[in-house]
Amino acid sequence: MATSPPFPTYPPSPGGGVLRHPHWWQRRWVRYGALSSLLALSGLVILALVRRQTGTEGFLVGLGLAVLPVPWLMAAFRWLDRVQPGPWRNLVFSFAWGACAAALIAIVANSFATKWIATSTADPASADTLGATVIAPIVEESAKAAAVLLVFLFRRRDFTGIVDGVVIAGVTATGFAFTENILYLGTAFGTDQLTGDRGIASVTAATFFVRIVMSPFAHPLFTVLTGIGFGVAALSAERQHARRVLLPVCGLLLAMGMHAFWNGSSTFGEYGFFAVYGAFMVPAFAVVTWLAIRTRQRELRTVRAELPTYVLAGWLGPAEPFALGSMRARRMARDYARHHHGRQAAREVARYEACATSLAFLRHRGRNGKAGPDFVVRERELLDELWKRRGVARPALEYASRASVPAPGYWGAVAPYGYPAVPYPAYNPYRT
Repeated sequence: MATSPPFPTYPPSPGGGVLRHPHWWQRRWVRYGALSSLLALSGLVILALVRRQTGTEGFLVGLGLAVLPVPWLMAAFRWLDRVQPGPWRNLVFSFAWGACAAALIAIVANSFATKWIATSTADPASADTLGATVIAPIVEESAKAAAVLLVFLFRRRDFTGIVDGVVIAGVTATGFAFTENILYLGTAFGTDQLTGDRGIASVTAATFFVRIVMSPFAHPLFTVLTGIGFGVAALSAERQHARRVLLPVCGLLLAMGMHAFWNGSSTFGEYGFFAVYGAFMVPAFAVVTWLAIRTRQRELRTVRAELPTYVLAGWLGPAEPFALGSMRARRMARDYARHHHGRQAAREVARYEACATSLAFLRHRGRNGKAGPDFVVRERELLDELWKRRGVARPALEYASRASVPAPGYWGAVAPYGYPAVPYPAYNPYRT
């Protein structure tokens, strides 16, 4: 029977290397319960507020139209997160926070501030303009940033870089935009009911075109700047306290500034909105998208660069860094496991891929002096997770590596990333 390789060595630690308070689970479930109750209460309150402003029929119409961009945005952020997939609970929390808590804070605070400005200045028109261009960006971006901050503080292991910040921020903003779109579209539908407008000339159609067709990415784009700030902070060393504080603040300020510029575009003249959209929003969206995709590719290169150390130590097979550094090969490995062993095996391979990626990122941070004090314990946990799943994951990854090689006979010729140029059966460090 194969045993785990003797390298690296670790000091003994109770509980599989995880040190926990005897009542850790009680505190965790208390936090989960309190947070779930807060989000549920916020959801009920925001539901009542939106329904009161739009009416039941307007609410249903707004809900049906507002949900259309949500699957596409969620799929885009989930695709971006495929290299090192974060837990679903983080995404569910982020979306719920944006749709419920952040939306409730924004509605209450924006309404209060606008009414106060109108009362103080006796000028409702200027109060609305000031509320949209100054108050709303500050309140809304701060409310959405709170979700990113909570994940950054309490789910630190799942928040390791720029992609994590982009995904958490984008999903939070998607939830916020979903609720806001229900309100805007439901209100527009109510206006059309009063005026009798129908079809393409209606307020509902115009609102749908602007918010759902032209700019479904607006809120995610703003908040992603905050997420990038937190992501760069996550890459910083523990001792760089000023950097870890200032970068998220700078990202938040940029998000507020872009949001204010977008909201104020209607005050720039008849074609101000279209000018800002074409000259500013679309290029900004393209730049942020390019940055996110480039960062994703860099993550794959990190996987390929860091895992060979564990191949030499005997923890991984020679083909695995090559396969784990390719999204195509990863997908082929999961398909192979599903075809030969069923869905549970495919899930085990997916878990193996995620743990191996986390291990590569952990080693990369440690090599750059940016790992936390729990580096050794965390590395041991991840290696144990890989070793438990090696039976089903290794053959699938070896098959995927061979199948994704462009030329026949690859394994007998040039080996990827400096591995021994011998056929696979000739090299087996796990044989005893």
